[in-house]
Amino acid sequence: MVPPQVDPTMAFPPVPPPTSWWHRLSTVAQVSLIVVPLVVLCCGGSAIIAAVAGSSGHAAASGSADATGGSPASTHEAAGLVVPSSSATATAVPQGPAPTPSATPVVQTRTVTETRSIPYQTKRVNDPNRASGTTATRTRGVNGVKTLTYQVTVTNGVQTAKKLVKQQTTKAPVTKIIAVGTKHTQKCDPNYSGACVPIASDVDCAGGSGNGPAYVQGPVTVIGTDIYDLDRDGDGIGCD
Repeated sequence: MVPPQVDPTMAFPPVPPPTSWWHRLSTVAQVSLIVVPLVVLCCGGSAIIAAVAGSSGHAAASGSADATGGSPASTHEAAGLVVPSSSATATAVPQGPAPTPSATPVVQTRTVTETRSIPYQTKRVNDPNRASGTTATRTRGVNGVKTLTYQVTVTNGVQTAKKLVKQQTTKAPVTKIIAVGTKHTQKCDPNYSGACVPIASDVDCAGGSGNGPAYVQGPVTVIGTDIYDLDRDGDGIGCD
């Protein structure tokens, strides 16, 4: 009897292929393991490059400053690099022009005199020896003079105060005097002379028997017509 043929592949169960640790990780873990190293490499590399470049630039700037006598800060500024300062730098505050002190005013005191005219006054007096209605100047009027003394204050050449300290009459005025006549005069008849024969309705000799109403103290000379009949004897003389 022929023994049955046995399939060699079926004699043992299939053995799964071996798996690595990577395949045993979850998808999230796999992504994290890929991304995190890239971020670290990127940022760390930039920092390292910047540090190396800063050191190189600082060294180059220091060498250039030593060679040219310039300031390292100026060299860094020219190179476009920011160098932190270890001490605070004072900031210059712009200031306006310094105020000029005001000058002390120049004050002077002076004494000044001035003269002014004193107008004369006018006085009218009665004169019985002058005919009524007539006037005459007895004394001519003259203006007087008074002197004023002032204390004047001058500040920087400009008058700022003026005070009267003294006043006196240097020349007294002379009053003008006008005489006014008060004597009443009669109009005399032109037919007589030697004495004033008044003009009236009738004139008689004073001390005679006539009854007036006007009288004349003779003698009078008849030079015209004896209208009042004063020359009774016709000798040309009346009231003799």
